[in-house]
Amino acid sequence: MPTQTIQIEDVKNKVLINLFGHHDEHIKLLAKKTNTKINARGNQLQVEGGEEDLKQVERCLGLMLDEATNESLTLELSHVILQGCYQTDIETDAQEVKIQTRKGVITGRSPNQKQYLHNIITHDINFGVGPAGTGKTYLAVACAVEAILNQDVQRIILVRPAVEAGERLGFLPGDLSDKVDPYLRPLYDALYEMLGVEKVERMMEKNIIEVAPLAFMRGRTLNNAFVILDEAQNTTVEQMKMFLTRTGFGTTVVVTGDVTQVDLRRGETSGLKHAIEKLENVKGLSFSYFESKDVVRHNLVQKIIDAYESNPV
Repeated sequence: MPTQTIQIEDVKNKVLINLFGHHDEHIKLLAKKTNTKINARGNQLQVEGGEEDLKQVERCLGLMLDEATNESLTLELSHVILQGCYQTDIETDAQEVKIQTRKGVITGRSPNQKQYLHNIITHDINFGVGPAGTGKTYLAVACAVEAILNQDVQRIILVRPAVEAGERLGFLPGDLSDKVDPYLRPLYDALYEMLGVEKVERMMEKNIIEVAPLAFMRGRTLNNAFVILDEAQNTTVEQMKMFLTRTGFGTTVVVTGDVTQVDLRRGETSGLKHAIEKLENVKGLSFSYFESKDVVRHNLVQKIIDAYESNPV
């Protein structure tokens, strides 16, 4: 097996620590993905593998080093880089969108994520469609947080159909917010991360962040708001039409969902699927589609999604 020594020069120890990761987890992932053996010592990497694999290690290592220099390289970002999603010279019409939050700067990592962010800031109504873990909801919340902090909108409205994922949960105690909260947990988690728990709770008390069950949206007109409808595959056709027609002036709407995970009763048509068919050619709306390669969760999630898509039930 050919062996190559890669020297990492002119970088600070902090950058090397970011690059290698905790217990060299980033380098171990790099070795696994490229079918190579990598021994890291100081600022040198001894790489053993095939000729093409060695070239791939160099290319990926350069991208990882760029990220480690500019910010803390994470295992999730390393995964995106190594599966070939992330490119520093992406050819796309989308301008680079950088969102400033309490957590730091959030940007799209894959071409599809970059296009999605660009669509959100340039369109009033946006659809993000794709499998779990591709950042649809997280990036929409990031855009909403930036909009409220910049005072581009007066409030954030979180909407989600209250449909169980194939289970009957029975009666849920508490007021309306308590009943809907379990369904909105992914949205809350993203808000807490970007704004902090205390600030989110204060904003909810002042109704700057509002939880609005989909069933209670009829008759409302939503002005000067950033509205996110999550898990939209579980809306009916009538609910989706009702929701979209609530859009008022100065409002941005983001609809996210995965058409492969519909939990409606048998025979009911998904409002998201129907909207894609009916509205895809309507000017002024944007549709962003994600694939398994955009997944930023555990690398097995991508393989699971591909397996289900290749053998649909």
